[in-house]
Amino acid sequence: MATVPSVSYSITVRLEVPAGGKAVSQLTHAVETAGGVVTALDVTTAGHETLRIDVTCAARDTEHAQAIVDSLGAVEGVTLHKVSDRTFLMHLGGKIEMQSKVPLRNRDELSMAYTPGVARVSLAIARNPEDARRLTIKRNTVAVVTDGSAVLGLGNIGPAAALPVMEGKAALFKRFAGIDAWPICLDTQDTDTIVEIVRCIAPGFGGINLEDISAPRCFEIERRLRDLLDIPVFHDDQHGTAICVLAALTNALRVVGKELPDVRIAMAGAGAAGTAVLRLLMAAGARNVVVCDYLGAVHKGRDDLDDSLRWIAENTNAEGYGGDLRGAVKGADVFIGVSAPGILTGDDIATMADSAVVFALANPEPEVSPDDAREHAAVVATGRSDYPNQINNVLAFPGVFRGLLDAQSRTVTETMLLAAAKALAAVVSDDELGPNYIVPSVFHPDVASEVAAAVRESAGGKVRGLTEA
Repeated sequence: MATVPSVSYSITVRLEVPAGGKAVSQLTHAVETAGGVVTALDVTTAGHETLRIDVTCAARDTEHAQAIVDSLGAVEGVTLHKVSDRTFLMHLGGKIEMQSKVPLRNRDELSMAYTPGVARVSLAIARNPEDARRLTIKRNTVAVVTDGSAVLGLGNIGPAAALPVMEGKAALFKRFAGIDAWPICLDTQDTDTIVEIVRCIAPGFGGINLEDISAPRCFEIERRLRDLLDIPVFHDDQHGTAICVLAALTNALRVVGKELPDVRIAMAGAGAAGTAVLRLLMAAGARNVVVCDYLGAVHKGRDDLDDSLRWIAENTNAEGYGGDLRGAVKGADVFIGVSAPGILTGDDIATMADSAVVFALANPEPEVSPDDAREHAAVVATGRSDYPNQINNVLAFPGVFRGLLDAQSRTVTETMLLAAAKALAAVVSDDELGPNYIVPSVFHPDVASEVAAAVRESAGGKVRGLTEA
């Protein structure tokens, strides 16, 4: 539940009030008394006897929204009509659509875009399959693939319920990088089946973005697809998160005057995101890391280690610490959480080293209250939009894929991920950098272009013109 009113729970209440009474002036007061925030008040119809008014306001959650409606209905003379949830209204009919890039105004244009003219293009591709990148949407198209097994913080809710999220992902690809992305929601959670389906649809895409697939299956799916396909495969929950965390930590350590190889890092979460963050941090120079899962610290002495946890145990926690997360946090310079809500308190953060950095990224409820963490830490970041320093994957994946597609890259490498993180961090200038600004806004005009340029250069590619052979 949000702690303050949020646009995510924005409602518009249509009501009717007497034209000459005090009801109009009492509407805003009624919303505020109920703890909401009025964002708009519009008179839609005016008459001598009554006024029809739309009151738009933000609430904390659905129960709070109902309390606001009840408060408005209690105003003397008010008649309630329709209540609209603005988030659901945005999703009516879906959020994306397909449009033709070419005119189809007459028979000549139809004959070139489709039969018989299109046959010549198909035969050219049959003779030289590489021409598909030049003559079709493949060069600018990404498949956003999920099985609905780990959707946001909602868990295993299935492919149909995952579709609104994948639509949103596709919309972000278009908005921030001009990429045409398509949601592919698979009604199976069998690893072999997912791999085979994606292999079969790959000819129509220039890249594969795996999304919201639970660990540990996501590791195997990504590895096998990278071996099978000649287009880049990128699991955003892993590598998009890792890029953003490394970029944010780079700048947070600049704020507190510490270096990555010198700091002690405590991490909560050893799933897909946690493992990818760890690997990229270590590739960037981190040396002293302890990772905790729900059983405590990961170390060589545990007898429950799968392949992923075994790698963590062999490459971190050199001193063999076997306690819980609270013990791991004590004296640490950095805490990074990609796990579960409310597992730490402000008192735990108080035990960290001076000028501590806290990244509590569980969403929507972080591992520790950001307000409590800020009492003791020098820099605090979350995954939420209602606090400074939001670690949001949209800072990474549009630019990463823009660079990969422009370079016609066939894979994604660790070097590319490091380059993307470095470029993202550099968008924040020395003059802008501070405890409350370690990552740029997702709407910063240079984010996607700078990340894309870094990935493109790392991939050794160049942008080809639309008409270039």
